[in-house]
Amino acid sequence: MQTVNIHEAKTQFSRIVEQAEAGEEIVIARAGKPVARLVSLAPTTSGTRKLGQGKKQFTFPADFDKLHADEITRMFEQGK
Repeated sequence: MQTVNIHEAKTQFSRIVEQAEAGEEIVIARAGKPVARLVSLAPTTSGTRKLGQGKKQFTFPADFDKLHADEITRMFEQGK
């Protein structure tokens, strides 16, 4: 565990954050007295998502794949 004073932490912030990100624990001190600890955050993996959770909560029109087809074609052809 590394201890740095506030002034050094301000001037070397990027380096200190990189060290914390790599797994090192950094203690920030004021006048030699520890006041804060900088550690890496745990990865925020949410795991796998279960398919079908929204089933029966909404519906699509039967012609969804053709919905507004004429307007979309016109926009591509005319650019408007």
